[in-house]
Amino acid sequence: MHVEGYIEVTGGRVWYQIFNKNSVATPVIILHGGPGSSSYSLEGLQALEAERPVILYDQLGCGRSDRPKDTSLWQLDRFVEELAQIRDALHLEEIHILGHSWGTTLAAAYCLTKPKGVKSVIFSSPCLSAPLWEQDQKENLKTLPKEIQETIKHCEETGMTDSEEFKAAIKEFNKRFVCRVEKDPDPEWLQKGAGYRNPEIYNIMWGPSEFSVKGNLRFFDCTARLNEINCPTLFTCGRYDEATPESTEYFSRLVPNGKLHVYENSAHMAYFEENDEYLQVVGDFLKAIDSY
Repeated sequence: MHVEGYIEVTGGRVWYQIFNKNSVATPVIILHGGPGSSSYSLEGLQALEAERPVILYDQLGCGRSDRPKDTSLWQLDRFVEELAQIRDALHLEEIHILGHSWGTTLAAAYCLTKPKGVKSVIFSSPCLSAPLWEQDQKENLKTLPKEIQETIKHCEETGMTDSEEFKAAIKEFNKRFVCRVEKDPDPEWLQKGAGYRNPEIYNIMWGPSEFSVKGNLRFFDCTARLNEINCPTLFTCGRYDEATPESTEYFSRLVPNGKLHVYENSAHMAYFEENDEYLQVVGDFLKAIDSY
């Protein structure tokens, strides 16, 4: 069964879809990355419907959701409120949450409001401290050829993050730390995904580039409160991830019931780079919790 539709949230309508092979197991809701990306590249996670309902949605402002012009909407607290509104509308009394990248920022902030009925959380390639993320990217950059490092630094300092040279340098960074699949994915698939993004949200919340956080998330750091998340928690990342194995392991130690899994052949998109293992690890974790 595949259902899709719209839900009214603060600021507009959010598009969602539910995949379900008539399972009565606890549903998992997927929080996509960005901010300002979409659930499009995560649609492969619908395969989890073999065991449970899978809910994907595009956060307000991107993907197939409404794109209001009111820039005051692009705040973490409103996205937290949006998730609560989606749960209410879909009558999700008990859920598992899987957040990827910025989706983990949102998942943590939501869990720290102490909602009822969250059975587990999966932090996939987590960003739970903007300052630490920025520091990790600076370290990652140092592993690239000097001229690429200099191009990125120069373009950031001169406000040329829209230039072709910056884009070319970022492409090299991405090949190492974002997606290591060498065979180019279907260009039509990529083009469609790019069309679903809203760079304005990313710019307001994060900033013009990955390497220096200048947006309203720049002081976000929930590490001091991770011990308050007491449901079973799985932290995952790729061996070559922007969300480094060191930082991901550090986060996992701060949570009372934290587990860690590193995908050995992935960067930031393990759900795409090592799809079978990703589905296996996530599926086994969720099944184990439902069988308690």
